[in-house]
Amino acid sequence: MATLGVNIDHVATLRNARGTFYPCPVEAAVLATLAGADQITVHLREDRRHITDRDVRVLREMVQVPFNLEMGCTEEMIAIALKTKPDMVTLVPEKREERTTEGGLDVRARAQDIALATKRLVDAGIPVSLFVEPDAAVLDACKASGATMVELHTGRYAETAGSLQQEELARIVRSASYAQALGLVVHAGHGLHYRNTQPIAAIPGMHDLNIGHSIVARAVLVGFERAVREMKALVAGQ
Repeated sequence: MATLGVNIDHVATLRNARGTFYPCPVEAAVLATLAGADQITVHLREDRRHITDRDVRVLREMVQVPFNLEMGCTEEMIAIALKTKPDMVTLVPEKREERTTEGGLDVRARAQDIALATKRLVDAGIPVSLFVEPDAAVLDACKASGATMVELHTGRYAETAGSLQQEELARIVRSASYAQALGLVVHAGHGLHYRNTQPIAAIPGMHDLNIGHSIVARAVLVGFERAVREMKALVAGQ
């Protein structure tokens, strides 16, 4: 059964929109954990548009479930991860002009950089996951990099409907199976919400689903704990 990683980036987005100290990402992490979140995820972006360095430090101290730090493959971010020691790092692509992550990491084009970053992190005791497209050649490159986990990008699945969505789901299922055959732990995320998560959660061997925006959006209407509980139930197939 898949587990739920709650991404709290957009709690910080709301806070930063008015330059206040609330809503607090740490409080959100606590509420998410009480509601059954199996992991807390944040993305520390280069421009600090939502999560800040202080958020990362405080969350690392306070979070009582595994803490997943998403970040670009840069020297600045690697140094922060080595100092903060999250339970895992997910390397993601990042462009300043994007509203959200637009696709998977180009592991083949950046093979040397990613392999070196992965080694530094793993040598420090931090497991590494790579956020990638569901593609066999990309997964081969992930395995060669030394990473032990991949997060399959579900954005295209989330953005389509009907037969196109079913085709994309089938591609994710095939990729998940192939990744597991390579010995990689499989996670998934991006664009998942309350109406499209269950088919991804039901994929054999799926480990973690990282979901953020839809949970925070739902929480505005029904409260954070209820929003997380509802998503947790969907992930569990209830």
